[in-house]
Order: sequence, then C-alpha cells, then structure tokens
Amino acid sequence: MKTIKNRNTNGRPAKKPSEKKAYKITVKMATEEYYSLKAKAGLADINRSEFIRQCIRSTAVKQRLTPKMMGYIRQLSGMANNVNQIARTANAAGYQEVHNHCLVMNERLDKVIKRIEDDS
Repeated sequence: MKTIKNRNTNGRPAKKPSEKKAYKITVKMATEEYYSLKAKAGLADINRSEFIRQCIRSTAVKQRLTPKMMGYIRQLSGMANNVNQIARTANAAGYQEVHNHCLVMNERLDKVIKRIEDDS
C-alpha cells in the first residue's frame, strides 16, 4: 500500500504564531455604545473586531493624576481663591495696602507651579 506524503501542497500558507489571533475578549456594552461601534466600523468598511484592534493600536491612554498631583491642584485652587479675595479687597480698600499681599501670593504660586513641573 502507498502513502501519500505532503497531501496539502496547495492552499494558504500557515500563519506564524505571532500572527495568529489566539485570545478572545468579551465586552459588555450599552445599546448606544454597540450601535456607535457598529456604525463607526461600517463607515471604516471593516468588521467590528478589526475596528477595535485598530483603536487599541492607535490610542494612547493617559495616566491618572497621582494623589500628590491632586494635592498640588487643590493647593493651586485655594491660592487662586485667595488671589480673587485680594483683588476684591484691593478694589474696595485701595491698591497700596494689597500690594505686599500680592507679592507673597506670587511667590507661593511660583513654588507650587515649580513643584508641579518637577513632578511631571
């Protein structure tokens, strides 16, 4: 009896392991999200899976703000509130009295901004 060697010589070449799609991910979506995905993939004339793959490849995710950075932002907001109060006082009492307060606030603001820039 004869055995046939290399029976399938025709057809598509085998994919490399790095090209094979071996992972499946299930995502739950609201109705609005699903139809938005479907419409965008349709406009791009690709299937939904390929659309999601392209989104993953081309999107950059921004890092969340650290608690330290949030503290700086809160501190900066408080200082901005103080500057606003100084401006009101200056308008009511006269600008000469408030001048020294403004210089002190400017120095403090510069320090906070420098800390934020150093951490970024």
